[in-house]
Amino acid sequence: MMREQVAEAIGPGNNRGGDASGLPILQTVESTGLPAIQESLRQSAGPASFRSGLNTVSGLAFHFQSPRRAAMLKAEQYDAVVIGSGEGGKYLAWHLAQAGQKTAVVERRWVGGSCPNINCLPSKNEIWSAGVARIVARAGEFGVTTGQVSVDMEKVLRRKRDMVDGLVAFHLERYEASGAELIMGTARIVEPKTVEVSLNDGGTRRLTAEKLFLNLGTHANVPPVPGLAAARPLTNIEALELDRIPDHLIVLGGGYVGLEFAQAYRRFGSRVTVIDHGPRLARREDPDVSDEVQRILEAEDIEVLLSAEVERVEGRSSDQLRVLMHTANSQRTIEGTDLLVAAGRTPNTQGMGLEEAGIELTDRGYIRVNDRLETTAPSTWAIGECAGTPQFTHMSLDDFRVIRDNLKGANRATTGRTVPYCMFIDPPLARVGMSEEEARANGVIARVAKLPMTAVLRTRTTSESAGFMKALVDADDHILGFTMIGAEAGEVMAVVQTAMAAGLPYSALRDAILTHPTMAEGLNALFGNVPDKSG
Repeated sequence: MMREQVAEAIGPGNNRGGDASGLPILQTVESTGLPAIQESLRQSAGPASFRSGLNTVSGLAFHFQSPRRAAMLKAEQYDAVVIGSGEGGKYLAWHLAQAGQKTAVVERRWVGGSCPNINCLPSKNEIWSAGVARIVARAGEFGVTTGQVSVDMEKVLRRKRDMVDGLVAFHLERYEASGAELIMGTARIVEPKTVEVSLNDGGTRRLTAEKLFLNLGTHANVPPVPGLAAARPLTNIEALELDRIPDHLIVLGGGYVGLEFAQAYRRFGSRVTVIDHGPRLARREDPDVSDEVQRILEAEDIEVLLSAEVERVEGRSSDQLRVLMHTANSQRTIEGTDLLVAAGRTPNTQGMGLEEAGIELTDRGYIRVNDRLETTAPSTWAIGECAGTPQFTHMSLDDFRVIRDNLKGANRATTGRTVPYCMFIDPPLARVGMSEEEARANGVIARVAKLPMTAVLRTRTTSESAGFMKALVDADDHILGFTMIGAEAGEVMAVVQTAMAAGLPYSALRDAILTHPTMAEGLNALFGNVPDKSG
């Protein structure tokens, strides 16, 4: 396939794809091979368009068709149509296609969804680079002498983009292998189980489906603070595309995203200020956990301002800006160069035509579903964040499992699921199950055990002793919850989660023979600290 042909199909400089709305104006590409197609797209449109500019992918067949024929097209019938190629949606599409159902996925921009492109994996990629910078800066503590250390953000960005390109290639291969059709364009429901797709280069297709699945995702919320939108702040997307180190990064929001970026850019060399309107960081966690997170960040000279209300923003992010704020006792103006908004997320449900199919929303704008993820419209399901599922990729994947099994006649539900998660600051925070505050709020009597990471001997070998472990145990000796802030917290949490899933008593971990010296070995001592029932 010639580079000029791909460029013509994509269109000049618009990060869009070809259209599929009539007879082909380019040959169907079945013999070129996936690597050659990828390289042609990359060369003709650049990395951003390579990730988002494909039109239709189905078994290595790219059909580029004339928009002049759009009006002549009748509705195309599918067994299943999935809107959005995020985690749960793509796995469901691949599964249905492999089972012999004619399946299409409509994706507006990100092949594979936000996780491999603009959220989970790219952020952890850059956080890892920041961690390397931190280790090198501390080399002297370990007896290692280095020269002058500097961070090249262009190379950090290139490493991240290379990873994303590889992940996109992996997803294209999965679409090819499964037989599911990937259509690049913007979908809108025009009547029950009927979707109109505005293809990325201007054509239109109309799809009808026996089963419709909504995997719409969310986007970063920009609060209605005077001057904030005009300041053109960074969101997670733009923050991951910076090829420079901000002089002074101001972060609005003290949750997972804000704190991960705050620490990463501090380690790259930025001055960082975190502003949050709540009384503590990571306020979903217990106060002792929030306090430890704050202590860790402030030890790296990150300024934390709590119980702060932002009144207005002046200036422009990436240049010079001022954030005017107040607390209960004072007024303050923070001057910086860049502004990152990490103040929650909003579901992508507006403008989708959901009302045309009788699909109801909750008061917060999420799709209303039952515990089987069925919407208020027949034969229509919602998956992942847009359905109010906890905003983690692994939970969207489990939504896929629930729907998959129920389509086969099972009776699986989303109620009662255990939700594990990690905040990838360093050391990381991991939790599964209840916190102390949640137990009290639900009237659950729990015994609490706690262990400082200094008591885990592995930390003495690594000089990574910040944090602690905490466990909640009920009257029947079952583990209700586990929280850890410390090195390798996510991996240790998985051990506890496995015990919880198996219904094991806490004594199984207390008495297990765990390898020495490892972080997980600390579970012996932690569960050895569980108070007696009489206590």
